[in-house]
Amino acid sequence: MSFIESLLQGTPLIKLGIVASLLASVGTGFGALPVLATPNISRRIQNLMLSAAAGVMLAATFFSLLAPGLEAANAQAGGGVGGAALLGTSVLAGAWIVLLIHRWAPHEHFDGSEGEERPRMRSAWLFVIAITLHHFPEGLSVGVGFGGGDVKNGAALTTAMFFQNLPEGFIVAMALISQGVGRVRAFLISSATGLAQLFGGLVGAIAVSFAGASLPWAMGFAAGSMLFVISHEMLAQTHREEQGAAATVSLIGGFVAMMMLEALLHH
Repeated sequence: MSFIESLLQGTPLIKLGIVASLLASVGTGFGALPVLATPNISRRIQNLMLSAAAGVMLAATFFSLLAPGLEAANAQAGGGVGGAALLGTSVLAGAWIVLLIHRWAPHEHFDGSEGEERPRMRSAWLFVIAITLHHFPEGLSVGVGFGGGDVKNGAALTTAMFFQNLPEGFIVAMALISQGVGRVRAFLISSATGLAQLFGGLVGAIAVSFAGASLPWAMGFAAGSMLFVISHEMLAQTHREEQGAAATVSLIGGFVAMMMLEALLHH
């Protein structure tokens, strides 16, 4: 039994969603810590770090959400095409909702600094807010992951979100520092973005606590949300500047590392 699993064992589902999401969100702060003393790191290295995080998220989405979600959907729909259709519908719904949030959320009209630096500063803050928004589906996946009392599955998702938060926390802080924000303030802002996972974890845990039949729907919805974030936010960022091959290798490395971790946690 892993440390996280032993820590969460026997905790009521709603509390699990809160505790696990908090543990995962701490990764953002840990990831941002090096900016207090580390010199600037090239955009290429930052993109490779983000690619690896995307690989971790992709593996967690498949092994801890889609695989158990399909099993639950098959049990509910009698197997066959019915289960796949149920899960597929919920995946599309999750992606569509996050798309609407990204399209209509007020942050699209956020006004940054004034003068000539306004476009760059506005871009940095939009990135910060986008990261904050996408922490919600990450937290949702953690809360839903404990559905049905599967502590090992939830622990795997918690661990995955913690590790993928590390490079995100660092990159957000570096983006702010590059626009003139002080290192301490950049660290605090980056750490705070992870708190959105708490809300997502609570929502996911409540959904599966009060309606057990919603488990496959909730897992599919969380998976769709995560897939949208991976494709729309992370891959779009990391495949710029003619480094798509390196980013792809980094993503595969993150995927394999998370796959091995999943195997260890479920051993």
